[in-house]
Amino acid sequence: MFRGIIFSAVGAGLAVCLAITVLQAFTTEPLILDAELFEQAGGAGHDHGTAGGEMAEIGGHHHDADAWQPAEGFARTAFTALANLLMGIAVSAVLLSLMLLKGEPIDARRGLLWGTVGFVAAALLPALGLPPELPGTPAGDLVERQLWWLTTVAASAAGIALIVLGRHWALRVAGVAILVLPHAVGAPSPPSHEVAYPGALAGQFVVASLVVSAVLWTLAGVTAGWLHQRLARTA
Repeated sequence: MFRGIIFSAVGAGLAVCLAITVLQAFTTEPLILDAELFEQAGGAGHDHGTAGGEMAEIGGHHHDADAWQPAEGFARTAFTALANLLMGIAVSAVLLSLMLLKGEPIDARRGLLWGTVGFVAAALLPALGLPPELPGTPAGDLVERQLWWLTTVAASAAGIALIVLGRHWALRVAGVAILVLPHAVGAPSPPSHEVAYPGALAGQFVVASLVVSAVLWTLAGVTAGWLHQRLARTA
């Protein structure tokens, strides 16, 4: 069983890596490069982060003009693909583990359902408070943003579980309350809303990043579920 999960997660991770690396090349990466040009032209380095979008930027990080970063071209693409591979394997393993704990047969259809739930809990709902951000976007304290994002993901997962699996109306009401709570508290506010890049660029990046996240989670679920079912049949 454990061996099947590992092989399925790695296989699904490879499929996810290929798909979202190509997708990012035509969606989020051009927007990031455009924002970096505006940031460099403005001569400012800002602390910025995101709770979704390109998974390598989940949770935020400190952007420093003097910090090391891969060179443009092949090096940047290679590091992006490596990050996507690791994320694809990790997401696939998590989804397979949850399906295994649920005790139901693991297949592509259930993988799609679990992947959709994972996208909603880990990307869509947190993005309501901390949307994916381009380089040069002012942001609040990094640790506070990461804690809010992690808390929101946990609350979203718990709330969805209570709403879907709760057998009493009180549990479903509690699930809704848990879903809303992090947003009622509110995400850390940025020191300002002034950016060097055009505002429309930010909206495009949010949409593109969420599309990439949706593909990552659902493809990981479908592929991992299908591979696990195939391996179980041949075992």
